[in-house]
Amino acid sequence: MSGMTEMEENLQSPVKDSDMTLEQPLLLIGNPNNRRTLGLQEARQRIGLQPAFVLPYAHLLKTWRRGGTMVDAVQQCLEGRGTTCMQGEPWISSPASMLYANHDSVHGVNSIPLIRLDAPGEEWEVERELLFLGAVNDVSSLIDGLSARMIPAEQTLTLEQEWGRIYAPNQWFRGWKACLERIRQEALEYWPNARFMNDPDDIAIMFDKRKCQQHLSAHSVHVPPTLQPSEPIRNYADLRTAMKTAGMNRVFVKLACGSGASGVVAYQINPRTGAEIAITTVGMERIQGKINFYNEGRLRRYTHTSEISALMDWLCAEGAQIERWMAKASLGSSVFDIRQLVAGGQAGHAIVRLSQTPITNLHLRNERLLPAEAGLDEQQMNGVQTAAKAAMAAFPNSWSAGIDVMLSGDTEPRAYILDVNPFGDLLYRVQHNGLGTYEWEMELLRKEPYNYD
Repeated sequence: MSGMTEMEENLQSPVKDSDMTLEQPLLLIGNPNNRRTLGLQEARQRIGLQPAFVLPYAHLLKTWRRGGTMVDAVQQCLEGRGTTCMQGEPWISSPASMLYANHDSVHGVNSIPLIRLDAPGEEWEVERELLFLGAVNDVSSLIDGLSARMIPAEQTLTLEQEWGRIYAPNQWFRGWKACLERIRQEALEYWPNARFMNDPDDIAIMFDKRKCQQHLSAHSVHVPPTLQPSEPIRNYADLRTAMKTAGMNRVFVKLACGSGASGVVAYQINPRTGAEIAITTVGMERIQGKINFYNEGRLRRYTHTSEISALMDWLCAEGAQIERWMAKASLGSSVFDIRQLVAGGQAGHAIVRLSQTPITNLHLRNERLLPAEAGLDEQQMNGVQTAAKAAMAAFPNSWSAGIDVMLSGDTEPRAYILDVNPFGDLLYRVQHNGLGTYEWEMELLRKEPYNYD
């Protein structure tokens, strides 16, 4: 292959099916200038790996909308059409040849790809395309058949971004699931032996908090008890009735497809006085008789029934996970949980998230500590890691996730799984075996064959 660049040689070199390592190209589907993509590319450079080939979500979704396929999108990127630049340099340098399933040669990647799907968030163009995709897919398949807000397909692509506003999350999630399913179908059509780092079907389950907790429970993984009434909870009144029947005075109401504490409410009722309080990041604004909902990035407290009922009506219509608000282990005046990264069956980086409120997400300016700094002993961390690895093992077709684990505030704490985040490896200022999260993951993949049972 004289005269070829090293990247071209890697793209064109065949890889044996039995040797699924990172000597093959890594196809990364993500947002090119996102901190996740940049972090992964920088990590690969630091440990001497070729850059991943980045297929932007925006370009893929536009190609589909115009009647093309995933391979068309890859080919256009390789030919320089729709090229996205990272740090001033093109993220793919020149064409190489791709084999379709029928072995016809076209421009693209010529080996069995390892495919990493990254988070689609933080890019407005992608959000609009997913809302469009959610609108054109079966409208009758609304979560639980409830009456969620819908944005007509013809309006989705002209939406103007309002900072923090939460647009039709049920519709967005339907679009995201359709995106995952089509990626899976087309990747396996054109690369029958392709491997996903995290299986698209698994990602869809992980994203739906209700299905994920049900899935974990079915695999004997400890999760907080959920509110399970005989009839669907459609609104605030149904929620109050179900809580009273179950004897739950404190619950977490979570938007089923939310992330980063978006749509999470810590809600409690005083059983004696009937007073209620809802703590959440969701802000509300009434405009011309219609309430718009926002992720404000800070916690708010609602105590008026009129506000709480409007919030709960919206959450229940969009699809909500409702679980018992359990007492977390504490450190001083703060409660905490742990984000534990698991990759390739190994427990790696861990961060303790402390908060003086019930919601511990770090972007809410909560405190972060290493487990040793928080005083967690070996026995406690063994319990956290065992629980996290059990949660990951419930998804045998997926390789890594950030697992949120809580230790109960009991005399003998038990570990419970709160969330499984397929994109939960973006952890700052923490190392494991001297490596950052992306470096550690890439080293694991390089050293060990990537095979599923």
